[in-house]
Amino acid sequence: MSDGYDAGMRVRREVLGDDHVDRATASATPVTEEFQEFITRYAWGGVWTREGLDRRSRSMVTITALVAGRHFDELEFHLRAALRNGLTEEEIVEVLLQTAIYCGVPAANSAFAVAARVLP
Repeated sequence: MSDGYDAGMRVRREVLGDDHVDRATASATPVTEEFQEFITRYAWGGVWTREGLDRRSRSMVTITALVAGRHFDELEFHLRAALRNGLTEEEIVEVLLQTAIYCGVPAANSAFAVAARVLP
């Protein structure tokens, strides 16, 4: 694999944790294995490794995008990632409050339900 893949796997593990990444890659099938390689190379190796934003900021943007898109399954593990990236519980709550205004109260309500399961 290229450096993009290797860098992506390193960042993916740092952000999401080894357990999550191991589960995702171990459960890959012939249908999903290319997608796992794709997100590792391009999302994690191509975007998350860029210098323009720090990981805390990337987590805030990601949380907001996931709430806006109503992708609550992925929100759960990205809330854990945000904590790993240095966001506090209070900062995550502030991000979710902000999403209530710009993404809609119903979406934020669902996001807070996810957060209640995840946050310490």
